[in-house]
Amino acid sequence: MAADVIAGAPNILVIKLSALGDIVQALGPFKAIRQHHRQDHITLLTTEPYGPLAEASGLFDAIEFDPRPALLQFGRWAAVRRFLKEGGFQRIYDLQTSGRSSLYYKLFWPGPYPEWSGVARGCSHPHANPKRDDMHTLERQAEQLKMAGLEEVPPPDLEWAAADVSRFDLVDRYALLMPGGAPHRPAKRWPAAYFAGLGRWLLTQGITPVLLGATSEQSLHATVIEQCPGAISLAGQTDLIDIAVLARRAEWAVGNDTGPMHLAAVAGCRSVVLFSRDSDPALCAPKGRTVTEVVQDDLEELSVEEVTRVLMTAAPA
Repeated sequence: MAADVIAGAPNILVIKLSALGDIVQALGPFKAIRQHHRQDHITLLTTEPYGPLAEASGLFDAIEFDPRPALLQFGRWAAVRRFLKEGGFQRIYDLQTSGRSSLYYKLFWPGPYPEWSGVARGCSHPHANPKRDDMHTLERQAEQLKMAGLEEVPPPDLEWAAADVSRFDLVDRYALLMPGGAPHRPAKRWPAAYFAGLGRWLLTQGITPVLLGATSEQSLHATVIEQCPGAISLAGQTDLIDIAVLARRAEWAVGNDTGPMHLAAVAGCRSVVLFSRDSDPALCAPKGRTVTEVVQDDLEELSVEEVTRVLMTAAPA
């Protein structure tokens, strides 16, 4: 880690480490910070998977990656402290507001401390709302920034996202299906057989189902395609910007509560997001032009027919 200091320009640091959905929902706050600090040098501290997306946004002058030190990795802790202390940061916006990111504030001990927007005890611009954890991410971050003097926070947008997706050779009419999600939270996944059933219905409508996901989800996609041979898998073939561009042109995006659905929603795709009792849409649902939340405690009890009914009754493209 190396602090990038520009003489004469105030240095601003934004901390947003993960995960994908949270990064996407921070795009509005990122833009608000850029507009508020038009002439300043802004550095983003994030993690490697999100570097290309942040760079493509054009909202940052520099991007650094957090080494995420474990408790006894003293060398990494020293590197983080050196980066923070030597960066000359006049103000730091902690949009992660986690225990880890709040601990980074303590690394400035014994001082001096920069202006800090977040929840770290003793910081100059605390998000002083005891019910902040009951707010949707977008509302929570907007209120946090307002308490730091930023009155206007736009919604996230991906209008700047550009990629050549012709290499996928997709037909004109396709829908994006996202059957994956966090492997350690299987209750958030609608069954693969149900995605296959939805895919077969889409084919009857002249729409090709296109499965998106990580390389690790290839076997999941194979299960869907076995029951829906007309589907196409792009597992492991797309980066985050590809997903945004593909979503912009898609008829629909249907998926579990997973990060790529946030990209689809913000890109303007008509999106249907499936929620189980394992997550609360009031706190974390994707937001976009046309997003429908379907909530069922146990996703195995959510039928294909119910989802197709949502597609047929939702707003036209």
